Amino acid sequence: MALSIAVGVLDGFGLAMFLPLLQMVNNSSSVSADSLGNLKFLVNFVQMLGFGVNLFSILVLMCVFFILKGIAFFYQGYYHVSVQQLFIRKIRLNNIDGLNSMRYKSFVLSDVGQIQNSLTGEVERVVKAFDNYFIGIQLAIMVLVYMGFAFLIDAQFAILVSVGGGLSNFIYQKIYKKTHGVSYKLTIDNNFFQGLIIQYVTNFKYLKATSYLFKYSKKLYEAVYKIEKTNKKIGVLSSFLAATREPLIIIVVALVIFLQTSVLGSSLGPILISLLFFYRALSYLMLMQGTWNQFLAVSGSLTHMKEFGEKLESNKEISGKKEISEFNSKIELKNASFSYKDKPILEDVDLIVSKNEVIAFVGESGSGKTTLVNLLSGLFPLDKGSMLIDGRLREDLNIATYQNRIGYITQDPVIFNDTIFNNVSFWDTPSEENKKKFQNAIKKASVDEFINSLPEKENTVLGHFGVNLSGGQKQRISIARELYKSIDILILDEATSALDSETEKAIQDNIDSLKGYYTILIVAHRLSTIKNANRIVFMSEGKIAQVGEFGELIKKVPNFKRMVELQDLQQ
Repeated sequence: MALSIAVGVLDGFGLAMFLPLLQMVNNSSSVSADSLGNLKFLVNFVQMLGFGVNLFSILVLMCVFFILKGIAFFYQGYYHVSVQQLFIRKIRLNNIDGLNSMRYKSFVLSDVGQIQNSLTGEVERVVKAFDNYFIGIQLAIMVLVYMGFAFLIDAQFAILVSVGGGLSNFIYQKIYKKTHGVSYKLTIDNNFFQGLIIQYVTNFKYLKATSYLFKYSKKLYEAVYKIEKTNKKIGVLSSFLAATREPLIIIVVALVIFLQTSVLGSSLGPILISLLFFYRALSYLMLMQGTWNQFLAVSGSLTHMKEFGEKLESNKEISGKKEISEFNSKIELKNASFSYKDKPILEDVDLIVSKNEVIAFVGESGSGKTTLVNLLSGLFPLDKGSMLIDGRLREDLNIATYQNRIGYITQDPVIFNDTIFNNVSFWDTPSEENKKKFQNAIKKASVDEFINSLPEKENTVLGHFGVNLSGGQKQRISIARELYKSIDILILDEATSALDSETEKAIQDNIDSLKGYYTILIVAHRLSTIKNANRIVFMSEGKIAQVGEFGELIKKVPNFKRMVELQDLQQ
């Protein structure tokens, strides 16, 4: 604001020098300081410095004012960009931190399109809002500065023009309100479109193979047309403001000059310099109105970003302070219950997981086995009951330090579009020590022969979602990543269910070789993969129906025996 004031004042001083020049039109060598009204101190200042008030000194002083204005304008722009980038950086980092701290349960229930749009497209709209908001403030300051100069020279003329400018602003109020409402609707439409795009890309293979691609595209078309329609509304409102801005300036100025000279009987000469300032002021006023409307056009993003930030804050995971450096003994669940949207998923579960044992979780779909493993991994807090890790309550622990000791492998392996080394090491620096860790991890995961057979070895780029890999290779690289990070607990959630029998057996042999070195939790539909588990937990309707070894469960649990028989028939 200080720099904006400096720019306006220096520009005003420079413009004021035009009046002495006008007095020299008839080759007059004398200049009257009184002709500048309350700005006569500028001429007095020249005389005080010992310079004569002549064409040369006036032109030099004018140049000095505009040079200083240029310097102030440069620093104004530089400071604006610096603050803008700080603002945007904080928004982006706060959103990332908020998402990192978000409860997993809240994330699962969230609108993925809103999250995607808030982290990408909405930030760009916030940048525009920032620019227009602060440019609007700068323009308002310029209006006030020039109005001040105009009042110093001719107060009566200034009052009349101020009234005219105020009336023009009143006319635009309804347009501003309408623009803000349309802007917020555009944000909602963009959220929906982003959600559709995420699903479009994720499910592209299925949509392509089933010829549903074009049918799904109709939903995208509808969303695009909807966004186009909303953008057009904003464009029409902005165009109306832009089109009426200059004519309105001329009308206001013409009316004021007419009133000043014809009705109030004032001389035209004294208002020339005031008119020059006021034309500047009105120009900035109209620019400010246009800029403000442009701000309102994207202000819906500010409202949305504020709501998104509040949502992240309200769904922040509460974590204790005690840190875990290693899992040493056991995980214990006592009367554990959990629900989604008031729908019970797990009820009164009691379970102890001891260090370095292999436990498998089986049951029909919806029995709660995956949710139970998610509880054990710390993804969900309990609704009722307690969870103890090495004798300490989950609520007292910094859960991130516990999860740092966990490796997690799902049915859909996580592969990043980067090199094998970065996929396994998670972007660790390729130091000698980390290279040794990498080689050890890929050897344990039985993927070392495949990697070393590639022309670029660990520097091979895997492509989007690991497009260059088979299902088994993806899983082995995923296992290698978890083993690289030095874990105590390895979770496999349907990790081999999407693989062919031969690849599944090879990976199962890998997992069996890790037995005794890690605590392994397995969720499985294919029962052949869990025969060697120390214990098998059979789930039914959110409860633990039975716990025992493979052969023991076949004898005790008819449903388990039926599942085994059905899978034997399938094999």
